[in-house]
Amino acid sequence: MIKDVNMPPLVIFGIDGCDAGLIKRWAHEGYLPAIASLLQRGCWGEIGGPELMSTHGAWLSLFSGVSRSEHGYYYNRQLMPGTYDLRAMAARDAGVLPFWSQLRGGSKRVVIIDALETEPIPGLSGVQLSNWAVQQQYNHTIAPPSAEPGGLLQAVQRHVGPPIHVDVFKPDSSLREDAAAYRLMLTRIAKKGSLCRRAVGQGRCDLAVISFVEAHTAAHRFWDYRPGGTRRDEAVAEGCGLSTAIREVYQAIDRELGLLLKQLPDESTVFVISLFGMKDLYPTTGLIEAFCRQLGYQVPSAGMDAGPNALGLLRRAIRPDFRAKMSRLLPRRMQGYLEADRFRGETNWAKTKAFSIPALNTSFVRVNLRGREPQGVIEPGPEYECLLDQIEGDLKQLVDVRSGMPAVERIIRTAEAYLGGPPSILPDLAVEWKSTPYFMDRVRHAKGELVQGRPYYNRSSYHRFGGFVAAAGPSIRSGDLGEVSPLEFVSAFRLLIGQPDSEKLTGRFLNSLALQPPTNAGAKAIPTEAS
Repeated sequence: MIKDVNMPPLVIFGIDGCDAGLIKRWAHEGYLPAIASLLQRGCWGEIGGPELMSTHGAWLSLFSGVSRSEHGYYYNRQLMPGTYDLRAMAARDAGVLPFWSQLRGGSKRVVIIDALETEPIPGLSGVQLSNWAVQQQYNHTIAPPSAEPGGLLQAVQRHVGPPIHVDVFKPDSSLREDAAAYRLMLTRIAKKGSLCRRAVGQGRCDLAVISFVEAHTAAHRFWDYRPGGTRRDEAVAEGCGLSTAIREVYQAIDRELGLLLKQLPDESTVFVISLFGMKDLYPTTGLIEAFCRQLGYQVPSAGMDAGPNALGLLRRAIRPDFRAKMSRLLPRRMQGYLEADRFRGETNWAKTKAFSIPALNTSFVRVNLRGREPQGVIEPGPEYECLLDQIEGDLKQLVDVRSGMPAVERIIRTAEAYLGGPPSILPDLAVEWKSTPYFMDRVRHAKGELVQGRPYYNRSSYHRFGGFVAAAGPSIRSGDLGEVSPLEFVSAFRLLIGQPDSEKLTGRFLNSLALQPPTNAGAKAIPTEAS
């Protein structure tokens, strides 16, 4: 263990799903004074790169410094290596720990509250609380709150009460239901801030990692009420506040950050980090499945052509929208079983070249690679590369029938992005679809039209794969950092808590931070972005 070195407190605020453009705009307009103060006296930058191919696993990469090509977590239901089975996946299954795990047995005191994709680690001095105020996915089980040391959960409940859960999306929700969810979010933000100030104020704090998820939840839940949204006029007419709800949630979080910063020593080093923004995008699950099947990459099983089993026959006898409504009434485990059964049973694996892994918005394509998949038919090497070229070419040909524009925004080939050859766990291609303010039910290819049915979970927003960072402190140089990878943060964090890793002390990000007092303390213009 590296000997502890006394350093100013390091404070890391994670604001999940906080859009970089909105942060800059609203900070410039005076709505976010705490974040604006960091921009005035510190540095800022964008977060990008292949680690942001999916929302799942990105915080794990940032807090651990371990690439998703190693930890393998990319979605909440993944292909089990060596099989054609799908299984539920969570960050804990990756077996990777955040950088503060290396403080075990030392004297540094930590305050870790809802750090995303992490769990409490025994043996640390201080307080750790997980899953207390996190995003409650629609019809998705969230792990219960946990804490270190023992008795902390009971103390939290005495001080601020039980956790407040807010669904990120509720199909067919009324304006009244959404207004109630908005009020709950503001209440939860205030309670979370009170809890954080109490935890930080109980003694010396060397490291604080605190996440707020309400900007993420608000963007999904109130997306249609924002300026330009499909339900904005309804919200304005009712005067319920939902037309500005996303901005006011950002403001509420900023207010709690400001209150907490007043409680911390002036010499603290502070980071504000968001990994994803928001954009118009409806589900695309059916499009990528139609792409793989209709273009001949994924061959249907014999049972789909003649003599299907009873379960498959029942599926095809029921309209997709009714089937989706029926599915949501089933227990989560049964839904997962049915999805996995359909995935496994409706494909002729011995004739399939590539297949889609079910996902809601980002699409994942996996090559049926010999030696990796149980019935792989594509040889590694030139045949694998040639097939990926062909699939990418076909994806780039897709045209949104409604707009006449390309349907695909970006394609990540993981073997190239992570420089490791065909991945053992990750999909071979991750596909980001073009943002559209409507459900893209049809896309055109030279070989025909691909159609997807409207799912019941038909959320109108998804994530923009680009994040934001602002940092300020006595050892942080001011200015624009440019684009930063999530993997570059851990080395800086370790250095700033006095436990540098000698093997990771180089890199553009560390050089940009400079880790020395700025030479010019004069005020600077806050970077802005057009609305």
